[in-house]
Amino acid sequence: MLGLSVLKQFSRLSLSTPIAVAINRNIFTAPALQFRITDQLCAEPLKKKKKMDPAIIKAREDRRRKKLEKQIRRLEKNARQLKPIEELEIPLNVMDHIGKRKRPEVKLSDQEVEARALLQKEWSRYKRVEYISTVAQIDRIMAAQKRALDMLYEESEDLYNEAVMPDLKLIPYSIKGPVATPAIKNYDSPDGEYIDVSKKWIN
Repeated sequence: MLGLSVLKQFSRLSLSTPIAVAINRNIFTAPALQFRITDQLCAEPLKKKKKMDPAIIKAREDRRRKKLEKQIRRLEKNARQLKPIEELEIPLNVMDHIGKRKRPEVKLSDQEVEARALLQKEWSRYKRVEYISTVAQIDRIMAAQKRALDMLYEESEDLYNEAVMPDLKLIPYSIKGPVATPAIKNYDSPDGEYIDVSKKWIN
């Protein structure tokens, strides 16, 4: 409100008067900014670079290049080499006696080869008949079960639902039978301990 009243009083003055010119120059709405703060820079002064001998720099680059070339050659050499599996390797003591462990090749006569071939064919026919009889027996059992369930459904729907309901007590089945060694009385079974002895291979 004060600013509007001042402007009305100054508007009556002629712009040609020196007072009006002076007042016209000093009127502004923005606050005066005489002091400013620069942005905060979190840095330290740059260190002066040391002048090094070009021969030393070249020697370092040569060593670095040779090291990289050596690593590349090593990778190319072992590119197709697989990691060894300890479980599949033959022990050295077995390799020493491989000659004693190797069985000599048995030469069979023609009559023996023919007899074995006939026996193999006879065994194949026997297993085929056994498979067919087993499948037929399973089909007969399933058909009888279906007929029994259909007849039960005609008699009572509640009994049918009870019959087709899965037996949840059948799954956690436990059995106790003969063991390899007799049991030890008051034997405290250890919890067990696992030690990882796998070898780690680094390329």
